[in-house]
This record gives sequence, C-alpha cells and structure tokens, in this order.
Amino acid sequence: MKARLKQHWPTVALLALFVVLRWPDLLKLPNFSMAYALVFCAAAFPRRLPWWSVLGVMVATDLALNLFHYHTETLFSDYQAVNYLAYAGIFVLGRFFDARAHLGKLIGGGLLGALLFYLVTNTAAWLQNPEYAKTLADWFRALTTGTTGWPATWTFLRNTLLGGGLFTALIASTLQATEAEAPEPEESEEPAKEGEPSSEEQKA
Repeated sequence: MKARLKQHWPTVALLALFVVLRWPDLLKLPNFSMAYALVFCAAAFPRRLPWWSVLGVMVATDLALNLFHYHTETLFSDYQAVNYLAYAGIFVLGRFFDARAHLGKLIGGGLLGALLFYLVTNTAAWLQNPEYAKTLADWFRALTTGTTGWPATWTFLRNTLLGGGLFTALIASTLQATEAEAPEPEESEEPAKEGEPSSEEQKA
C-alpha cells in the first residue's frame, strides 16, 4: 500500500499544483500556463499521468471558474472549445515521445506543443474577429502584433513558450525521477530443478 501511494503522489501533487495555478491572474503573465505541458506529458507518460485524470481536472476547473468566478451565461464557451481542440493536437504530438527520452528532447516537445496551441487559438481569433481582414497579412498580424488597444500578441507567444518549456521540464523531470525510484516487479519463482518438487507440490 505504501509503495502504491509513493508511486502516485507525484501525479496528485502535479494536478494539485495545476489547480492552484489556474486561479486567474495568479501568475500575472497571460498565457503562461501549465496546461500545455500537462497535456503533452499525459501523452508521453501515460502510466504516470493518465489522460483521463488530466482531462477531468481541466474540465472541472474550467466549469468551476465559469460558474463561480466569471459568472458566465454558458458553462463552456466557444473559445474554450477551441482551446480543447488545441489540447487534442498537443496530446497527439506527445504520443510520438517516449517517457524514457532525454529531458531536453521532452522539453523540445513541450515547446512544440505550446507553439501548436498558440497557432491554433490565434488562428481561430483571426477567423472570428471582424477587425482582422481574412488575408495572409492579417493572419500574420494576428500572430505578431494583434489589434490596436491590446498588448502585442507576440508577448502572449513568449509567455506560452515559457510556460510550455518550464512546466514540461518540471513535470517530465519529476515523473522520470519517480519512475526510476519505482520498485521493480517481483521476479517469478525459478522453475524447480529436475527431480525436485515444485512450489505447488511442496504446498500440497
């Protein structure tokens, strides 16, 4: 029992940290989120970080924030649906990475996942926002400077990549370290030598 608790505490701790960090404006950096890394690592570490636990916590916190903090009329908005589409893409990307890979490679994958999230969500904003002309030039503007009166969108890209890289490093290093400490499965009993009674025969 103690071995199982020791094995699962990192997953519980990481999910608890994610819940705390989801509180709006706690980090004071827009788009600096643990979500991209968490989804990526759920795909790369399926035994240590089950996808259903990550999805359940993300949906539960989104619904709770919409209901009790933002007081929105709908519990699940269109932009959140786009976010989950981007998360699905990050998860597919993460499946191409192995939990035993070098930490640098996993961090690179986390950065790619964060970049994918930024491209998907900002492309959706370009399509939905009437201030953007539906041209390649304005799509590039949506990815770099954005609309007037708002911070330049490249700053959101910077924060997205920072979150993706730093939190992937934290999650992946934690899970790899605890994986190395996990007890090895017990070896099966050696077969009885010829002429000696087997363990079943000895118990009879």
